[in-house]
Amino acid sequence: MSEMNVQDTTQPESLEYRTEVKQLLDILAHSLYTDREIFLRELISNASDALNRLQFEMLTNPDVVDADAELAIWIEVDAEAKTLVLRDSGIGMNREELIANLGTIAHSGAKSFLQNAGKGQTALEEIIGQFGVGFYSVFMVAEEVRVVSRSYRAEDHAWAWTSKGDSSFTLETVEEAPRGTSIQIQLKEDATEFANGWRIEQIVKKHSDYVSFPIYLVEMEAPEQEVGDEEATETKGAEKQAKEPRVINRRTAIWRQSPSKVQAEEYNDFYKQLTFDTNDPLLHVHMVADAPVNVRALLFVPSKRERGMLQMRPDHGLRLYSRKILIQNNNKDLLPDHYRFIDGVVDSDDLPLNVSREMVQSNPVMRQLKRALTNRINRALKELADEQPEKYLTFWEEFGVFIKEGVATDHANQEALTELLRFRSSKSDGKWISLADYVGRMKADQAEIYFVLGEDLKSAARSPHLDYFRKHEIEVLYLVDPIDGWTMAMLREANGKPLRNIDDAGLELPQDESATVDENTPALDQSAFDQLVARAVEILGDKVRGVQEGKQLVDSPVRLVSPADSFDRDIQRVLRLTEEGYETPKKLLELNRRHPMIVNLGQMVARGADEPLVEAAILQLFDNALLLEGLHANPVDMVERIQLLMAEAVAARAKGE
Repeated sequence: MSEMNVQDTTQPESLEYRTEVKQLLDILAHSLYTDREIFLRELISNASDALNRLQFEMLTNPDVVDADAELAIWIEVDAEAKTLVLRDSGIGMNREELIANLGTIAHSGAKSFLQNAGKGQTALEEIIGQFGVGFYSVFMVAEEVRVVSRSYRAEDHAWAWTSKGDSSFTLETVEEAPRGTSIQIQLKEDATEFANGWRIEQIVKKHSDYVSFPIYLVEMEAPEQEVGDEEATETKGAEKQAKEPRVINRRTAIWRQSPSKVQAEEYNDFYKQLTFDTNDPLLHVHMVADAPVNVRALLFVPSKRERGMLQMRPDHGLRLYSRKILIQNNNKDLLPDHYRFIDGVVDSDDLPLNVSREMVQSNPVMRQLKRALTNRINRALKELADEQPEKYLTFWEEFGVFIKEGVATDHANQEALTELLRFRSSKSDGKWISLADYVGRMKADQAEIYFVLGEDLKSAARSPHLDYFRKHEIEVLYLVDPIDGWTMAMLREANGKPLRNIDDAGLELPQDESATVDENTPALDQSAFDQLVARAVEILGDKVRGVQEGKQLVDSPVRLVSPADSFDRDIQRVLRLTEEGYETPKKLLELNRRHPMIVNLGQMVARGADEPLVEAAILQLFDNALLLEGLHANPVDMVERIQLLMAEAVAARAKGE
């Protein structure tokens, strides 16, 4: 690889790293990192990006340095010298770009990386490439690194960047360097395995087999000598020979192959190389179509979602190609936002090669691609739900929240997404059911799909709103995700049936007194009940919109219901989590005049006794109802009151009352 020889023309200039880079290099250099081979994956990934950028540049700019040079990656190993060199013929860097890319961590996540890096080997492995620090992983194996780079611009000089991974690096100009970047690594004593060709080939096939540019392996060897040869002394100082370079990666654009010719393991391998995920994907969708738009796509659903992923990741999106040329690395316009957890590549011959990255979004082909890809994902998930229900439930438990988001935000695909919804209910015995399942077992005279909102499954199952429905054996869906209320507010109906929140004060249900009234449980007489209502209004004040009798209450003492004008009631839990200074909404408090607690409270109010206890009991009943609704802003406030009620109960029992 003689073209890699360079000649210095200036004295080296020494520069200091920024503080966070020093910390990072120290962590990498001294970590007990067990999977050090990924440094090569990172360097190859950077080289591939540089080649992609040059390829895109050449679509509109023919005046680049070494325009006829092959677009490829070369890896040279020398076991005797303990060196490894990785070179690409990509876009290259000038002095300013070398400093920006190798002298700083140009990413706001650097601090997070440093904070997380101390959590052990697993944390390092997961985040090594997440915060723009992939290049620095080379210092896990390198005593010294020299980067020689020549920009594609004719007016730019070639520069050399050198560092031993300590507190500084040097810069100097060089000449006779080819376009692209050469990373020359002097390996540590305990990392000489990476100077062996067989080891490099093994790593490339594991991590970089599908890089779309050829990766050449070049192995250096000393000239052959025979023992006792008279010319041995003369050949001793001869230059080493380079074996014939050979391509060691498959580099086939797997997404442009026929799905029938790709094995399941190949899909898994490609996914892992694309995403650096160590797990197999849960689902892949290989799409090949020529109408209404030409598209070759390979999309993947991961096996797990990143926690906190409901907040959009800055780097989500698909890789967009035109005729195998990368146009955008993280295109966010090819799928609806609720499918942002999907990874993959999309290639279309209908996209012009010279389309600017800024104009991609406005290209009419993009709209056709988005529609085609979205429909294909919708269909694939429906097929998974129908044909592999257990596997679909694995998907649902990881990504169901995104489907709910899509139902609420994507009207065009709402019907298809609604079929993918799953719920637990009062009759599902903890199992997931679809809306079609619910409708299929509705009572003959039931006209609506009923649901209840709760903080979790236990609170939903204990909701006082369920009293009537339990007695009449009417199924109710349990909605316990904060997003559920928003989803239902936007959905309104499904399978031809309206969706109804059972906390509605105006809910009209058939009254069957034989099912709801226990004649052996006397009701509080009207006069005492009216006094209790008045006292509750006085105590609760503006915390409620009013207090009234609950006609549908059976086993519960109270419930909170929404007034008819509470149009935002279904999204209150979302507001509680997202709004600063959230205030609990005012609802109607309904009292069960046959419940023993309400009867006793009413009698106490009627005779004017134990005022502090009455007030504490009413406030606690109200707070209990808020807790069950998932709307209590500060449950800690209840502690003192609960202790008072407990003290009264214990005292009464101690006295034998």
